[in-house]
Amino acid sequence: MPSRRAFLAGLVAATGTPRLSWADAGDPAYLAAARAPSGGHALFGLGAEGQDIFRIPLPDRGHAAAAHPTAPEAVAFARRPGRFALVIDCLVGREIRRLDAPEGRHFYGHGAFLAGGDILATSENEIETGAGMIGLWSRADGYARIGEYRSGGIGPHEIKALPGNVLAIANGGIRTHPDQGRDKLNLATMRPNLSYLSARGEMLEQVELPPELWRNSIRHLAVAPDGQVAFAMQWQGAPEDGVPLLGLHRRGAAPVLAEAGLAEQMAMQGYAGSIAFSAEGAQVGITSPRGGRLHVFDTQGQFLAVHHRADICGLAAGARGFLATDGLGGVLQGDAARLSPLTRADRAWDNHLVRIG
Repeated sequence: MPSRRAFLAGLVAATGTPRLSWADAGDPAYLAAARAPSGGHALFGLGAEGQDIFRIPLPDRGHAAAAHPTAPEAVAFARRPGRFALVIDCLVGREIRRLDAPEGRHFYGHGAFLAGGDILATSENEIETGAGMIGLWSRADGYARIGEYRSGGIGPHEIKALPGNVLAIANGGIRTHPDQGRDKLNLATMRPNLSYLSARGEMLEQVELPPELWRNSIRHLAVAPDGQVAFAMQWQGAPEDGVPLLGLHRRGAAPVLAEAGLAEQMAMQGYAGSIAFSAEGAQVGITSPRGGRLHVFDTQGQFLAVHHRADICGLAAGARGFLATDGLGGVLQGDAARLSPLTRADRAWDNHLVRIG
């Protein structure tokens, strides 16, 4: 008869190592980067009401993060044009991998997990040609780079995983070069698009804006529970032009461009910093830190409300409506009816609030 020790060893071999989850890391609902008054930077895990769950130091300013769908693991991206991303074990609060962009590339500050979390996709710039690229990294192989393909445009920024391992890509259309900082090199010829690619890089669908809006850089994405995609834009013309900054799209249909009245559009100063669907998917919001505004629309593009808040930018689905962050350390909860403060800390939140799960 086998011993108890042998039995347990066999059981472990049969079942494998127990899988850790976000609950083991305190069950955070969001990730967000922030700068402290001292100038230091960190990645925070936040609870559903905006309370701190954990704080993990970063070596430099963070932008967005990609949260693994099940494991307590995040990839924190440097602000573009960044050449590194840090894989962070959020359970023990330490960096476990550093991803360096390949020679001749830089990251654009965003990434997304595919294949149930097995593959990390990163948005990148091929510096010499200006072509947008998607890099692929295998988590099982210690985040080894295993492939890449073209993004379908120039300047891919935020990317989102859709059901069926489809990748939605906001190709902003703006060419940059690290030697010239954040200078925009092709404003006269830029042509943004929203692209849908398969996991193998096959172009499934591509959506372009009308020619008069080709200077409206498609930057950030949100996905509703029913699969509708919303995109936020940043106008490269005069801020007072008052062009639409929100687009809504369903696969196989034409995009819907949504806007408030002209005065409100002008007040946004041509800049939508973040975008999110509400918790129930019935509303979509865009923020403008430059204009100090949150605009709320329905999913057909009808303007519903404006809320004023200085330097508001981060936005994600909340337990009810939206959760938002600002550059003054505030965390807020809102919907079309109201925007109410939840917490405030002595820090400056960066542009994005990433919902986990």
